[in-house]
Amino acid sequence: MSTEQRTDRENMSYDVVIVGGGPAGLSCAIRLKQVSPELTVCVLEKGSEIGAHLMSGAVFETRALDELIPDWKEKGAPLTCEAKKDRFVWLGKTKHFVFPIAPPQMNNHGNYIISLGQFGKWLAQQAEALGVEIYPGFAAAEVLFNDDGSVKGVATGDMGIARNGERTEAFQPGLELHARQTVFAEGCHGSLTKFLIGHFDLRKDADPQTYGLGVKEIWEIDPAKHQQGLIIHTIGWPMDSATYGGSWMYHMENNLVSVGFVTGLDYTNPYLSPFEEMQRYKTHPYIRNYLEGGRRISYGARALVEGGLQSQPKLTFPGGLLVGDTAGFLNVPKIKGNHGAMKSGMMAGEALADMLKAGTENECVAYPEKFKQSWLYRELYKVRNIRPGFHWGMLVGLINGAFQTFGGWLLPVTFKNHADHSQTKKAADCTPIEYPKPDGKLTFDRLSSVYISNTNHAENQPVHLKLRDPSIPIDVNLPLYAEPAQRYCPAGVYEVVTEGDKKRFQINAQNCVHCKTCDIKDPSQNINWTVPQGGDGPNYSGM
Repeated sequence: MSTEQRTDRENMSYDVVIVGGGPAGLSCAIRLKQVSPELTVCVLEKGSEIGAHLMSGAVFETRALDELIPDWKEKGAPLTCEAKKDRFVWLGKTKHFVFPIAPPQMNNHGNYIISLGQFGKWLAQQAEALGVEIYPGFAAAEVLFNDDGSVKGVATGDMGIARNGERTEAFQPGLELHARQTVFAEGCHGSLTKFLIGHFDLRKDADPQTYGLGVKEIWEIDPAKHQQGLIIHTIGWPMDSATYGGSWMYHMENNLVSVGFVTGLDYTNPYLSPFEEMQRYKTHPYIRNYLEGGRRISYGARALVEGGLQSQPKLTFPGGLLVGDTAGFLNVPKIKGNHGAMKSGMMAGEALADMLKAGTENECVAYPEKFKQSWLYRELYKVRNIRPGFHWGMLVGLINGAFQTFGGWLLPVTFKNHADHSQTKKAADCTPIEYPKPDGKLTFDRLSSVYISNTNHAENQPVHLKLRDPSIPIDVNLPLYAEPAQRYCPAGVYEVVTEGDKKRFQINAQNCVHCKTCDIKDPSQNINWTVPQGGDGPNYSGM
């Protein structure tokens, strides 16, 4: 992160540069051009194409889309699978109980089961039709500053750097993108956003953010078991009563189902593996019944923000602002964040357009004011105490959630959130978890899963997962926490390798699916996730 000028990098200037081609960034770009067509707007996307790194459940609420593009049906938006039936289920170890009524927040009447990747591609088409320039395969790696300390823009990473850090014959310097205002829409736990939060102390008046890890698979199942539009959410097994987590199963079109499990990353037992919990969940008779005889066709994993309003950082700073999941607009009880991400981008676009037109270009203070007056703020305020209530266990969380649903937002207090990494207990105080071996039909290992995520990283490039202190994994995390990186990573990136009488920490960076869990959950906060060379990572299809 630099104020210094590199003479080997070309630069391009725009009115607004947007980092991230997801729903928030693209909605911001579209709204900017709708309000002020004369503005020059650029979107950078680190994936090889728009949608390559997008992953969500996803049941989509159209409220923000209705405001942004009212004629989205006529324009061919890929929203074709209507949500038809909600089912909320408690799982015991072998039994299950279907609640007669699903919680009000889980009422999905009028919503759609979608592929977020396909929806992102469609949004990009709408943005380009308005004159937005979109550059996929360009990962923003550095924040640039003006002499007065305001954000000047971003620089993409250099290409053609060898693993040892030296330039190869294919070296190409990064590109600087300068802007009057820079919008960070990086998604959950964005790497540049993390830097900006520290640099500008944006969490000074906010709780730590808390997260979950969603592990998702797409299955093609027996047509006789498929019920298009059916939405199933579960709580209970395989989580113990002290650990937050739950699942989804969404019946899409063409006999496909989206199935996934979310584990709250505030779990305490370092022996827990969110990936293995997902595999174990599929063995429950209620879930097995749907999947048995089918075939798994896609896999992915992604962290999601769960902290709510009290964990939102300050949204603006000199020269830029935060939108979408990188700021934390997800509604946990609804299990939805895309409509909130879009609305945040739209409000930012409106506020930026007004500010740039007026020529006051320091900090976009109108954006957070717009948010506080919006339906999105009211929606998030009402549910702000539901997720923190599960900090005291599943039973207390459910009772608290039921109370909040029917008027608890009138409480004069707001529950606190805690940093997930600080909740990890010492291994000596916890019981190891024995997970069953995968059968290759219903349950699988990490490497075969990463394979169908179409993840690729050029091998001869610097490792993008940086250790602040290389000695900590073996000298600290292994004796104290049984080195949980071996288990919390859903892609097999981290291993403890024994060589003779010594142990070595190995990073298989080429496996990384960019979920960000390591940066969040490492108990020593020793891992810093940075962007690899542009375009590298997963290439999700239909996720």
